[in-house]
Amino acid sequence: MKINREDIKKMFLTSCELLKANADELSEIDSKFGDGDHGITIVKIANAIEKDIENWDSGTSIKEFIDNLGMSAMGVNGGSAGPLWGSWISGLAIGIPEGAEELDEQIIKDMFAASLEEMNDVSGAKVGDKTMMDTFIPAVEAIAASDSDIKGMFKEAAAAADQGCEDTKNYISKFGRAKSYKEKTLGFKDAGAVSMNLLFQGFAKSFE
Repeated sequence: MKINREDIKKMFLTSCELLKANADELSEIDSKFGDGDHGITIVKIANAIEKDIENWDSGTSIKEFIDNLGMSAMGVNGGSAGPLWGSWISGLAIGIPEGAEELDEQIIKDMFAASLEEMNDVSGAKVGDKTMMDTFIPAVEAIAASDSDIKGMFKEAAAAADQGCEDTKNYISKFGRAKSYKEKTLGFKDAGAVSMNLLFQGFAKSFE
């Protein structure tokens, strides 16, 4: 199975729709131990992605487009979400061969492996630290281990992301403002993990 520009557009647009629809919930979760603006920032990122997709011209390759998408997300004001989302999106571009007009399963695996490497450098958070990485790492590991086609690969990634997100209720926050609340953060999901989960749910949904 291979995906092209239109598939990539659909993946990101479906995720953006989900993110925007759940913005209030994201801010509500974030308000417990953070600034309460995660939903607002995520909507800004989604709007930036949608604008870039709308302006994607035929002269810009998939690799260039994904890199530009990351730069747009990185430029969004509102705490750490913009730089973090910008880093993982731009990281995807590293795994795309120059001039590729279609992506197969191996390229998808290379993209997410490169993205995870980028995030490990930028974030430093691991599974159990109650961050977006609790969702992102299991999803990327599911992609790496998958023997399915691209549709199945993202279905598996979405399942792993969902479980990773759910598991954040069992962790104590170790990053950001939330870490000062220590044990009080138990029993609650992390807002960054929830938004990252929504992204992977959107990616999977786009293939239905």
